[in-house]
Amino acid sequence: MRIVIVEAFGGPEVLTVREVPTPEPGPGEVLVRLESVGINHADLMARRGAYKLYSGDPPFTPGLEGAGVIDAIGEGLPTDRVGQAVVLDARAPRRADPQRPVEGTYRTHYVVKAQWAIPLPPEVPRVAAGTLWLSHLTAWGCLVWKQRLAAGAIVGIPAASSSVGLAAAQVARHCGALTLGLTRFQTKAEALKILPEAAFDWVIATHNDDGTMRPWYRDVARLTDGHGVDVFFDPVAAGTYLDYEIRCLAQGGCIWIYGLLGEPGVVDLTPLIRKRAAIRGWVLGELLQDAEAATVGQMEVLRCAAQGIYAQKIARVFALDEIQEAHAIMEQRDHIGKFVLNPNA
Repeated sequence: MRIVIVEAFGGPEVLTVREVPTPEPGPGEVLVRLESVGINHADLMARRGAYKLYSGDPPFTPGLEGAGVIDAIGEGLPTDRVGQAVVLDARAPRRADPQRPVEGTYRTHYVVKAQWAIPLPPEVPRVAAGTLWLSHLTAWGCLVWKQRLAAGAIVGIPAASSSVGLAAAQVARHCGALTLGLTRFQTKAEALKILPEAAFDWVIATHNDDGTMRPWYRDVARLTDGHGVDVFFDPVAAGTYLDYEIRCLAQGGCIWIYGLLGEPGVVDLTPLIRKRAAIRGWVLGELLQDAEAATVGQMEVLRCAAQGIYAQKIARVFALDEIQEAHAIMEQRDHIGKFVLNPNA
């Protein structure tokens, strides 16, 4: 099989494709031929050495999600599983042993326990099947499982053009909430207003064309009739950006931070006391540590994807040999939606 290996931390050039023996599934295991692998910012951070909790030390293979077709089965499994379209359980590519590097899904084939090869509903597009966990399950886990998002709540979603931002809007709307997308420039704001997968009630550009930040908290006050935002679901929160979010919070509101895209800076936390508000951190790993919740969440995401309630915006599909290009383009942050790796293209 072919596999991507990070030999040392660094730029996209450290991603190398190698030929290695194709593994054989053991008892109770299946061999999945991967055809859809989500490319995520966590992979870029791991490659740079900024996310060792995920990657460990080099050499390692990135990739936290994937889907494909079962090519072979181990002893004790029914033969009718061969040829079945499946999505890997979100727990499968995670590091079980903190002393060993991650064995991710940037590869043509992946061996996994049979119960972690989840049958894929035929209504879910195969190209998107391996991209749902880091977007929709991340959003569902925070907004539904942790926040218990109520109908009528106003949800602020920074990085609205990202796959997680688009997913969060779909999850929030399905809960009956109102969604306010935040994106850097007006060109992306206009694109999001007409994008079928963008379930936003409002979209605001946070920066001027020259890159300076606008006083966008005024737009939020105007659009929400002074109520403010009940819940922010945010990978940006830091410095002035976080300052503005705190200004925008409704009474008893909460800012959930799930990423580190913002520039650090001084923040005035005083309004949190007056508003009886909160700032909390979120990682998908919290959901995956709860076996029952992980199963319920994944089944709900697949159900909603099969019914068309959740939809993935695919920005581009890359072959395995194009992985350096994929990372380089993704770091520019100009795309809308999700990059997908098809290792067997």
